[in-house]
Amino acid sequence: MAAPAKVKGRFAPSPTGRMHLGNVYSALLSWLSAKSKGGDWLLRIEDLDPGRSRLDFARQLEEDLLWLGLEWDEGGLDAKGPLDTYCQSRRGEIYQSQLDRLEAQGLLYPCWCTRADIMATQAPHESDGRIVYAGTCRPGNPVQKALEGGRKPATRIMVPDCDISFIDGHYGPQKVNLTEHCGDFVLRRGDGAWAYQLAVVADDALMGVTEVVRGRDLLLSAAQQIYLYERLDFEIPEFIHLPLLCSASGDRLCKRDSSLDMGCLRSNFTPEQIIGRLGHLAGLVPEGEACTAKDLLPLFSWSKVPSSDIILR
Repeated sequence: MAAPAKVKGRFAPSPTGRMHLGNVYSALLSWLSAKSKGGDWLLRIEDLDPGRSRLDFARQLEEDLLWLGLEWDEGGLDAKGPLDTYCQSRRGEIYQSQLDRLEAQGLLYPCWCTRADIMATQAPHESDGRIVYAGTCRPGNPVQKALEGGRKPATRIMVPDCDISFIDGHYGPQKVNLTEHCGDFVLRRGDGAWAYQLAVVADDALMGVTEVVRGRDLLLSAAQQIYLYERLDFEIPEFIHLPLLCSASGDRLCKRDSSLDMGCLRSNFTPEQIIGRLGHLAGLVPEGEACTAKDLLPLFSWSKVPSSDIILR
């Protein structure tokens, strides 16, 4: 019997600003999850958005991770090897090859709809503001011809009216109907930029990632990614989602929350104080205890991590 594959986790930040405490919480739990199983931890730079991603932000987030004691075993800005690069902005040929595989299956079609077009035909989902694509440009839809021309189309993938079931490593059994959740979704934008769903699946599969740890705001998108994994005949990783850190008003942290970004945090706290605070929020150590990430390894268990979002006081 073949030995089980070595665990490989990953942290894949977007270099569109300074990391905030929520980003670091995700990085820490991803690092702890992989390392507690004797695995490796990979750093990938998800710089798909050419208008917002900046090299200096990427350099800074690497320096912040090292300052916190979160060292990666593979990847990063300057890594070279069989995968050539771990920056998504340089991996377009790889994404094109996967898009070609889906095209050969007859799953793709051009879409000329703008966001305004979509919002005019579909009310946002009540709970989270999601817009479900109505299939306006699907082949055979009479509305399709009326929209053609005038601008470059995006590329969408057709999804079946079926449920995708999976077991999340923290939130348990999940079942998502693709038609009801998102409809046919974009794999490449009209301006040529690659969509997150395709890039993240191709990269995690080709980089050998076995577990994906990230915020629960991406929990439902796992179903879209599993659909792509299946169509591309890739091994599906384990998905483990974690609660979000939220401000006192209940909103999840974002890069606009400058009081909790790494620039402010580094000016006021030591690495051990920051890691200790996050370790407490993960249910691992008492409040006020300073420690390193390595100190938390023998204490780590997903059963200790809260399921509900965490309000920072």
